[in-house]
Amino acid sequence: MDQYEPYCLADLFFYDKLGQKQNEASDFSLVARPVPEGWVRHESDVWMYYAPQGEGTLPSQGWKIHVSARLDDAERALALIWDYCVPRGIVFKYLRGRSVLLMRNSKAASRGASGKLVTLYPRDENECEGILKELDELLEGIEGPYILSDLRYAQGPLFVRYGGFAERRCPGKDGELVPAIENGAGELVPDVRGATFSVPEWVTLPSFLAPHVDARNSVRVDEMPYDFESVLHFSNGGGVYLARDRASGERVVLKEARPHAGLDVIGRDAVTRLQHERDILERLSGLDVAPALRDYFVLGEHHFLVEEFVDGNPLQRQIVHRYPLTKADHDATALAAYTEWALDMHAKVEDAVRRLHERGVVFGDLHPNNILVTASGRLCLIDFEVAVPAEDQARTTLANPAFLAPRDRRGVDVDRYALACLRYYLFAPQTTITLLMHPRKAAQLAGLIAETFPVPRADFDDAVAVLLGTDPDPAPSPLDTLPLPGRAPWPDVREALHRAILASATPDREDRLFPGDPAQFRDGGAVNLAHGAAGVLYALAETGADVPPEHVDWLVERALDPEVGMPLGLYDGLHGVAHVLDRFGRRQDALDITDICLRESWDRLSLNLCSGLAGTGLTLLHLGEATGETELTDAALRMVDLCAERLGGPDDVPELSGGDHPRAGLMHGSSGPALLFLHAYERGGSVELLDRAADALRQDLRRCMLAEDGSLQVDQGWRSLPYLDEGSVGIGLVVARYLLHRPDEEFERALSRLARVTESGYFVQSGLFAGRAGIIAALATGLRTHRTPHRAPLGDQHGDPHGDPRADPRLDAQIQGLRWHAMPYRDGLAFTGDQLMRLSMDLATGTAGVLLALASALDGRRPTLPFLDDPTPTTTTDGSATTSGSSVAPAGSSGLMIGPSGRVGSLAKETPLA
Repeated sequence: MDQYEPYCLADLFFYDKLGQKQNEASDFSLVARPVPEGWVRHESDVWMYYAPQGEGTLPSQGWKIHVSARLDDAERALALIWDYCVPRGIVFKYLRGRSVLLMRNSKAASRGASGKLVTLYPRDENECEGILKELDELLEGIEGPYILSDLRYAQGPLFVRYGGFAERRCPGKDGELVPAIENGAGELVPDVRGATFSVPEWVTLPSFLAPHVDARNSVRVDEMPYDFESVLHFSNGGGVYLARDRASGERVVLKEARPHAGLDVIGRDAVTRLQHERDILERLSGLDVAPALRDYFVLGEHHFLVEEFVDGNPLQRQIVHRYPLTKADHDATALAAYTEWALDMHAKVEDAVRRLHERGVVFGDLHPNNILVTASGRLCLIDFEVAVPAEDQARTTLANPAFLAPRDRRGVDVDRYALACLRYYLFAPQTTITLLMHPRKAAQLAGLIAETFPVPRADFDDAVAVLLGTDPDPAPSPLDTLPLPGRAPWPDVREALHRAILASATPDREDRLFPGDPAQFRDGGAVNLAHGAAGVLYALAETGADVPPEHVDWLVERALDPEVGMPLGLYDGLHGVAHVLDRFGRRQDALDITDICLRESWDRLSLNLCSGLAGTGLTLLHLGEATGETELTDAALRMVDLCAERLGGPDDVPELSGGDHPRAGLMHGSSGPALLFLHAYERGGSVELLDRAADALRQDLRRCMLAEDGSLQVDQGWRSLPYLDEGSVGIGLVVARYLLHRPDEEFERALSRLARVTESGYFVQSGLFAGRAGIIAALATGLRTHRTPHRAPLGDQHGDPHGDPRADPRLDAQIQGLRWHAMPYRDGLAFTGDQLMRLSMDLATGTAGVLLALASALDGRRPTLPFLDDPTPTTTTDGSATTSGSSVAPAGSSGLMIGPSGRVGSLAKETPLA
């Protein structure tokens, strides 16, 4: 889930969808129009679908027509489309309101999906041609953004592309479900929806579209007096390019703006902002803290601003490179050197902003990626599209969320707020975004910074005052009295976490029980283990909370009657729900859900733990062993065999993880199948399973790189990952389990280097899968010598609640480190989710995951993620002693899903249109 900003509009504290009342407030007038006689309507939070009854079915794929419109033309375009489609029986859908259209066309929106207001579904190519010709005349004068994924028809707002009509899915490169169409052989393949128009190789372009392809190709970038060298950045508003002036030979930066695209909160498009930036740069001419303006021109409706190329590195990159706490080998000398550099850098940025203000300009979007520092020491601010004259006393309309000034700040106070945030950011990257939810956290962060770095607490007094504003009687922060990890007794911390999670529950809602990551609004997300109710209830019960029975009933009701599109996997779907319900003693419900899964085409699942055969196989191994049901065990062993057959050898994966390549790691990589092989071996499997586990682990280790501090981390080319889901410690857990069965010097060395990341002092996020809690859980579960006892059923656990982490200083330090992330909610303790823009209560990204991680270290119950607890002795087929465990680990999303009749079959969804 890439787009978090739209889910920040509905609520100050949690990611959420816009509610019904919020939707109604911005709905287009067409939403209230009665459904035509003989038609059916289906509505979602985003789309309104209309189709005539009893006139046969549409093809499952074909040429679809999109209508684009700017905000000012949307209502007129919709009325014309309605009056055209209804008499002709043409199936169509449209975005339901202005707020949705604004989000879909915003600067941060997906470039491939942006611009679409209406979609029409022709029955065949002849009808497609007729519709295009007639609508081209009817929609004359309506303007809209160019739809990058499509071919433009003529010069109006009509676009076409070949793609799916029915929403079908197939596994993508990671096994994750992606939109699908049939290829020439009748096989489901990904329906690629990128930011460029393309025609599938088995599809012939209709002749009536050929002239429009020629028109598209007639706009040539070689007509401009600049040669492109590279792309620096893309957004929905346009691109930023490094180029060279043919006449002078000077390297320059070209900023592109697409008309009617890249909207900000007041509806200004990228062209309007680029023209404004040109005017601001003219006003700042001669000032070396801003790039010099070189040129401005228009080509093929796109506007281009040409400015001086400042050959420097963004301050953000320098912070990442220099920040000492992310390195395992940081010491007092490194902290002192960084502190000196950070304070000096802040002073230089402060001076640059002061010089802008002297010219009467408010920058308005100050953050580390908009600050360049050259090798010679020049500091230059870039991206002036939201800068404003100081005399306007304007408010920010588009800014980085971590530096976004409150609504009451105007004029130069907008920049002063961002400077205060930057002072914090240099020492606590990303944490400033939490100040939007709880400004009083500023004082606590200042104390943590002074405790960690050689900088006086008083140095932050001015920044605290700026962040808090002019409140004459500021209330104390609840963080002053809440029990915080590493400082308060574990039972107090645990109860505070329980209070926050339970206070957030919304059992009256159909779409979610607990607030979490926006992924909970995708297929199955509301109930699954990673982001849904199953994961939260699991963490609550495993840590001794009194779980309301109605919450369990909420989960059971939705899992036994799964919605169309529900995945099957351990962390993204029904197998995970079944496992949790079995832990709650609801075994028959668990078996009924498992039966639903086994009726699907599960053999087509990917291999991974999150959503594939590794996770489902582990679930069935456990249930088969617990119940004696041979059908479950047989299915599990078939999943083991399929993983072994499909895995490949140690070198059969690329050396990079992610991007265009399959991902590595516990959740999405080869460590998941390795864990399945180990569990099968521990239950009497042959020694060949250890061989396949070793092959799988070597695949993941192949995708790791040795960092400067000696730690081994997953290599994504542009970054390295230490985390539980697809990073070092997740792989390390499975390597450690393998070494319980077979010595291996290569794996011993790798484990030492994988575990070294746990000595880092700072992690941007607190979550279990991609944050500090995952480091804590790994240390407590398998990366240190302490071993976990076999668990009792939920609700029947007792033990010493006062575990002592100080036997391992790394674990103690990581638990203390959670104070950076701690936030109050109601009368409890909570944590932010991924991207830090809102709180989360889910297992993968939020408070439930932190709760489970802390309990794995501090609670006498020693709970873990499913299937990551310790093995217990059993016997192999060759008679040698080995071990057996009760369960395995983590999450994500992929795999097959529940089909429209309870069968995966065609993978089609009943919501009719894609």
